[in-house]
Amino acid sequence: MTHRPTHEPLRPVRPHPADTGTTAWDGSTPEPAAVDPAVLAALLHRHGWHRRGGAPGRYGRWTPPGPGGTTSLLVPDSRAFPDSDDLLGEALLALSRSGTPSAREILVSLSVPSDEIRWWRDLPTGPAGTASWTVEEQLRSAARRVLLAGALATRARTGYHGARHRRSAAASLANVLVGPAPDGRRLTAFVPVTTGRPLAVRLHHALFAAREAVDYRRATGAMDAFDSAVAAGVSHELTEALVTLVRGTEGARVAVAWAPAAGVPEGCAAFAEPVEFSPGDLPALREAGARYLRAEPSVPVRLTGTVVRMRRTGPRGAGTVRLRVLAGADVPHVRITLDEEAYRIAGHAHLVGLPVRVLGRLESRGGFRRLTGACEVAPVQVDDAERDRLLKDLQENLDVFGEACGEE
Repeated sequence: MTHRPTHEPLRPVRPHPADTGTTAWDGSTPEPAAVDPAVLAALLHRHGWHRRGGAPGRYGRWTPPGPGGTTSLLVPDSRAFPDSDDLLGEALLALSRSGTPSAREILVSLSVPSDEIRWWRDLPTGPAGTASWTVEEQLRSAARRVLLAGALATRARTGYHGARHRRSAAASLANVLVGPAPDGRRLTAFVPVTTGRPLAVRLHHALFAAREAVDYRRATGAMDAFDSAVAAGVSHELTEALVTLVRGTEGARVAVAWAPAAGVPEGCAAFAEPVEFSPGDLPALREAGARYLRAEPSVPVRLTGTVVRMRRTGPRGAGTVRLRVLAGADVPHVRITLDEEAYRIAGHAHLVGLPVRVLGRLESRGGFRRLTGACEVAPVQVDDAERDRLLKDLQENLDVFGEACGEE
């Protein structure tokens, strides 16, 4: 067995490999001048550290949770005394060298003021407290889906999002930091206040609304509470994420804790117990997810997009066109079945480097990826630079215009 030297800095918290983008923390210890002693004390208390005396009104002595803790921090109560920066510097250095798991999370929250979202899963243990190989990935996958559902809810309150807003919602997670998931039982995400506070607030409300709707369903047999929970951010995507989180466990919990440096957002409690879900909640969550999926109506839209694929079985007749959406709906692509004349217009528009505009209904079935009832297909004028770019795309992808090219 190897041991990390006490003088070696803690490894920085890394984003999950499935996530893209860069993080806002490089793993360095924050400067004492940038740390508010009250914020540090609040974070120590949140993570279970204990104040063991100290000079009242001057500093406090904090020790880590659990038995065998050897780290002791002297944290000033304020900056009113000349040695405050020295004490803060020593405390931050001790945290960076501490083997206590929470020390790393405290440093992240100090460096990047963040709301913390925590997940716990109660799992059967194997020999010597081990867990199966896949449980950590299962927890990370479920946590990402929960965050994505919260991000989607900040963009629209609807029972089923499908492909709508998914690109922008996923992009909003790029700066979320994530800690380790020991044994697949616990995971913490740090959502920067500057970019992610709306996500954390919406998720906070949605989790409690989902819990209340499940309780109402189990007590009365009625699903009405899930309908009203949509306004709080509950959706098909969130119920499916919670099913993924709970499935295979003896229970799971999610909690949101606000960044001490930013304060409590309006309409939220300063402290709230974790929201718990159990295997007994799975039938209600699955039923709600299916209900949201069925109930979401199709949407009338007028789309502008560029043709990226065309297919029909013969030289004449109707055909299928795939558009990359430029405007009219927040989805990346749609598939449209066009009659012979509309199919010809779409093909000619692309051959001369022009997008097309089309009127129809965006169908919820399939995730809002299909446009039905398409009509009024017409080319759209664009500037020369955009037209040249579209023509270059055409030259690089001439195979998409075979009259009988392969399936998508």
